[in-house]
This record gives sequence, structure tokens and C-alpha cells, in this order.
Amino acid sequence: MRKIIFLIYICIFIFNWGKAWSLIEVDITRGNLNPLPLAVSPLSVDKNSKEKFKDLLKLEDIGVEISKVVENNLRQSGLFNPLDPKAFLQKPDIAHVKPRFEDWALIKAQALITGEVKIVDEKLRVEFRLWDVLAGKEIMALAFTTVSENWRRVGHIITDKVYQRLTGEKGYFDTRIIYVAEEGLKTSRIKKLAIMDQDGFNTKYLTLGNELVLTPRFNPTNQMVTYLSYFKNLPRVYLLDIETGLQEVVGDFPGMTFAPRFSPDGKKIIMSFAKDGNSDIYTMDLESREVEKITNHPSIDTSPSYSPDGKYICFNSDRSGYQQIYVMRSDGSKVKRISFGNGLYGTPVWSPRGDLIAFTKLHKGKFYIGVMRTDGTGERLLTENYYQEAPSWSPNGRVLIFYRETKSDSAGKGFSAKLWSIDLTGYNERMVKTETDASDPSWSSLLTD
Repeated sequence: MRKIIFLIYICIFIFNWGKAWSLIEVDITRGNLNPLPLAVSPLSVDKNSKEKFKDLLKLEDIGVEISKVVENNLRQSGLFNPLDPKAFLQKPDIAHVKPRFEDWALIKAQALITGEVKIVDEKLRVEFRLWDVLAGKEIMALAFTTVSENWRRVGHIITDKVYQRLTGEKGYFDTRIIYVAEEGLKTSRIKKLAIMDQDGFNTKYLTLGNELVLTPRFNPTNQMVTYLSYFKNLPRVYLLDIETGLQEVVGDFPGMTFAPRFSPDGKKIIMSFAKDGNSDIYTMDLESREVEKITNHPSIDTSPSYSPDGKYICFNSDRSGYQQIYVMRSDGSKVKRISFGNGLYGTPVWSPRGDLIAFTKLHKGKFYIGVMRTDGTGERLLTENYYQEAPSWSPNGRVLIFYRETKSDSAGKGFSAKLWSIDLTGYNERMVKTETDASDPSWSSLLTD
């Protein structure tokens, strides 16, 4: 069961969530070259609470910092253009009670976010409101009560609610990303498991770097992770509980094991397993530890990924003579090739929406991250580079995160690996901040739904 850090989560709906109340619309179906201008007013401070917060981060600072988190999240999405606070004409505390909409319209804001921070029973209470400047109406109001250390998460949850209200789809900001943190020369890299908030803050290292770790993947239903690690040069599949730190070995396999990944219900792990020179796809029931062989073919089958309903599996195989993407039923029947373009296809992963499959493609010495429909039609290449792979979907299926390597000399110097994100339109490509080099990212589900 997912562990929720927040103590209280209060939702106060002033208007219906439907768009009929609002003049604001955000087009999320294509490259947004004109992001929506909106104002994120610094959260004001309840005067009676100031003295109660002396031993922690100043209340005024928390209000400003939460606003910055919201502002940065919205800007990074590429769909919104947060305006410079220096242009604001109304004080935050007054705007939160009753905005002068003509002042906000004067600086071209179409939406306005206001808020207030206070202390209630020694807990941090954050209230915020979303206003439609064009219609002159409040369209949403929410309040959160939590321990003060969770102020960044409050900012992420506020962003999710604003994003959903203005776009019509769920956000992806109150999430975490697990990845492989890398340091050293390319020829002798130290690799550790690391986890961070989706905006690059609150990084924690989960392993010491004594053993090679690869392909961490989140459980879709909780904060469990599966990954591959080498123990005495033999690959092992592990389970790790992020909240408790408890770790266990899923199983020892006599051959090479690759790319473990959870089923949508989190009850199974699917992986490829090399035995007697051949690689097939297997599943393991995590409760019974029963192993089932899904494919049985003399070619190499690897990188399996379930559809969100669990009924189908996509994977890559060289059974056609060179590496392509295939789809089959979850029991291994009705295998169908879906990629037919030029080049080699790999690392397919099914979108949480169920409508697309992301992949890596190698063609004429360049690596591409792309998407196609689940029947193979509509292939679109989103980005190309010298070397990049391992796409992972945001929980709302709008953004992909992947890693990209730069070239190095013969000694391994000058090499780097960084995380990048790009949205489905192929616009808004950004490098994701990490403390070290990074590879093999995996995006969690929303921490609070």
C-alpha cells in the first residue's frame, strides 16, 4: 500500500472542474509555440503565524519558495509562460483575497495563482487559488496541511492541480525519478542507484557503488523498484522498497538476465533471460516466485514491456534478421512485428495511456527517440543524437525522459551521460538536472492521486 507522507489533504472546490466556466484553454495536442501567460503571485503570509515559525525556514521564504516551485514546473512543461513577478501591480495578500483583474490583464496574464501560508496546530497549512483573469472568476481553491519539511511537495501538488484544471489531463510534477548515477572515466565508471524529485531536487543515493547496477524500474502501484545488479560478476534481479530501504533478491539465474520490469498490477516481473546462447522472455510471480517462459524462439527476444491493461507485451527481437519491435499477447501468443522502418529498433516501452509505444532507433550511425502507435503506424522521431536510449514515460503519457551520452577520447576522458526530456510533440527538449552523470531513468507514478 502506498505510503502517503501528507497528513491531511483538503480539497475545496469553488467552481466545477469543467471548462465551461473558463475562457482559458491550453492546446496540448501539438507543439505549443505560444505558451499561456500566467502569473504566480508569491504566497502571502498569515501575520499570526510568523512568530511560530522562527526555528524553521522563515515563513515568508517558504511562501516565496513554493511559488517558485510552481512557477518553474509550469515553465518546464513548455505549455505556460510564468510572468516576471517584478511586473505585478498588486500585493500578494490582497490579490489572494480579491484580485484586481484589470491589473493582471494589463500585464497580459490570462490566469493567476495566489496563496497564503500559515501555521495551524504546529503544521504548515498552504492555501491557493486559481483565477481566470479573462473571465474575472475564481475557478479553483485548495488547501493542504502537512509538516513543514514537505513544502516542496506542496508546490508540486499545486502544479498538478493547476495543470489538470487548465489542460484537462493529469499532471506529472509530484513524482520521482530513479536512475543510475555515474562517475569516473568511461572505462571505469562507478554506478549507484539514485532517486530524486522530477525537477532534480532531493537527490538520495540508494546503493554504495560497490557493485554495477543497471535498469532500475518503478512499480506502477507503489514505491517499489526492481533493478539488475552484479554480485561476484553474476547478474541478480533485486527488489527495493524506497520507503523502508528493505532489499531482497528476486532470484538467482544461471544465465544472463536483462531489463526487469513490473507488470501493471505490480504482482509480476517480466524480463529477458539468456540461456544456452539464446535469450527469451520470462515472467516471475512475486508472491509464489513461479517462473513462466513467455517466448520460445531461437532468436534474441529482450526488453519486454506490458501494455497498461496487462493484456499485451511489446519487445524487441532479431527474429526477422535484424532488431525490430514486436507485440504479442501476455501469454506469448499471436506475435506480430510492428516496426518496418529503416534501422534497428530497441527498448520499446508502452505509454501509460495505452496508445503509443516509445522506442530507441539506430539508423546511419545516429540514435533516435521516437514513438509509434501500437500497431506500428504513425512513427515519429522526436530527437536525434550521437548516442541516446532508454525512454521512460511520465505518468500522464505526455513526456519522455531518456539519457544521452557525449563522445570521449580513447582514454575515456570527456565522456558524459545526462538525462533529457522531450514532450510528444517533439518540442520542449530539456536537460534534466542531476548531481552526477546519469543514465537509465525510470519515472514513478504520481505520489498522490
